[in-house]
Amino acid sequence: MKCSIFPARTLVVPFFLLWFSLAWSLLGASSAWAQAKVVTPDYEPPQVVYDFYLDDPDKIGAALYWVRSLINPLQASPYNMDPTLDMDIVVIIHGTEIVTVAKKNEEKYEDAVARMRYYHDMGVKFHVCGLAAEDYDYDREDFQDFITMVPSAFTDLVHYQQQGYAVIKPEVFERTQSIESMR
Repeated sequence: MKCSIFPARTLVVPFFLLWFSLAWSLLGASSAWAQAKVVTPDYEPPQVVYDFYLDDPDKIGAALYWVRSLINPLQASPYNMDPTLDMDIVVIIHGTEIVTVAKKNEEKYEDAVARMRYYHDMGVKFHVCGLAAEDYDYDREDFQDFITMVPSAFTDLVHYQQQGYAVIKPEVFERTQSIESMR
């Protein structure tokens, strides 16, 4: 026969709470425990090839933010890299977004073309897949002056990978909720 004032299970919860409270006070519930850690890694100048293969040409703007998200932090302190000297960035275009760099569509994709031209002036190279160009019935003369047409996106990707470039493939999703509603 057990003789106890408290059943065993009622001691578990208070003991856990007591232990947790003691540990929390010993470790100190300081703001350091409540904040994310910020680091500044020793980044090397990047060699990157972006693989743009989008299902909708209107997604080109969002995909270009992936390029910006690489360049901007590395231009800023403490890195202070110059994109024209320190970064080697190539964007290979071979999805529906190919229409955005066709001269005949410049007015429709004016903002995207202006951004690509801006990045091109910073040293970013833009390549278009020759096979995709054929699918869209485009010739090299049909593209903006900052475009280089290569035989195939895949051979170009392999070429850069063999040279040690990091490959980044932007995935552009359509947000169905506002950021405010998700916080």
